[in-house]
Amino acid sequence: MSPSAQAVPHVPDSALADTVLLRLTRVYPEAADPGRAVSTAAYLRNVAPLLGIPAPHRRALSRAVLAGTGRPDETDCTAIALRCWELPEREYRYFAADFLRRHVGCCTSGFVPVLRHLVSTDPWWDTVDVLAVHVAGPLVSAAPALRTTMDRWAEDDDLWVVRTALLHQLRYQERTDADRLFGYCLLRAGHPDFFIRKAIGWSLREYAKTDPHAVRAFVDGARDRLAPLSVREALKNLG
Repeated sequence: MSPSAQAVPHVPDSALADTVLLRLTRVYPEAADPGRAVSTAAYLRNVAPLLGIPAPHRRALSRAVLAGTGRPDETDCTAIALRCWELPEREYRYFAADFLRRHVGCCTSGFVPVLRHLVSTDPWWDTVDVLAVHVAGPLVSAAPALRTTMDRWAEDDDLWVVRTALLHQLRYQERTDADRLFGYCLLRAGHPDFFIRKAIGWSLREYAKTDPHAVRAFVDGARDRLAPLSVREALKNLG
């Protein structure tokens, strides 16, 4: 279950974060497209305002922002992520998520409270899925003791924390802990939210690329508990 209150992580001092945020908040607004911002925000159910920068252009700007900055450590990653999450426009969070994806190897299990804050603050699939697959996944792979953290997240009240637990093994392939994957799917099989039911099906469909027989057997045995959406997604590539 979710703790009654999640403390907001402290933003540490970081010279790298100072440099990055100074550059970022200068070049991103210069590339803003208000018309695109409105249409993209509507597509994302107006979860947050946007600048309206197309993804290819945004990534090119991000490369320019990071030019010559060197490799970060965990403190830098924490400061950059939290400071980006404090800014209103969604593109700053995309920058932070991409930055963490690239440098997750610099982070340890001590980053988990920060990750949870990022996952559960103004959440939507556009940020949560990157964090689940490309940040939570590698962190757990590097520190297997964090599996028990994912066990707790799978039982959480916050649907985006649950989705993170369901998706964190999405790129594990033969390293997937199938018992955990299937256990999480059964645990949340009755969840009423679309994003959980979709995540169950997505995680199973991805693992089916590695072990289709196991996924088929699991779905056949749990069909009376899984939502139709989850079943369709799980078996989409199995015929």
